[in-house]
Amino acid sequence: MRSVPIAALSLVLAFSAVYVSVDAKSVRPIKPARLGLCAACHGESGIAQLPEVPNLAGQRLDYLRKALKDYRDGSRKVAVMHAAVAPLSRADLDALARWYSGQDSASRNKVKPMDKSKP
Repeated sequence: MRSVPIAALSLVLAFSAVYVSVDAKSVRPIKPARLGLCAACHGESGIAQLPEVPNLAGQRLDYLRKALKDYRDGSRKVAVMHAAVAPLSRADLDALARWYSGQDSASRNKVKPMDKSKP
């Protein structure tokens, strides 16, 4: 009878150890429902296709959260960004920041900027 609680406790401890040992970088964020408008300029994976648009892949989470909040409340004055994020909730902004910070920044070097000299 005593072996059942000990076995159960062992299982709980084993699963806890596995959960704790998971590296936070290895857990991919969930694709946000509001990604579409951002992806139009910054790319779904955070690699912009236009040279004047910044890449967001792999940026620090706290930086992206603050930047999005500042665009939304008007502290950072970029009209297109304000228009894009003004209607979004705090949870939406957090989901976007988590998504882009969790993307692979190594692929930044693989994307070549568009050549503006070609018609």
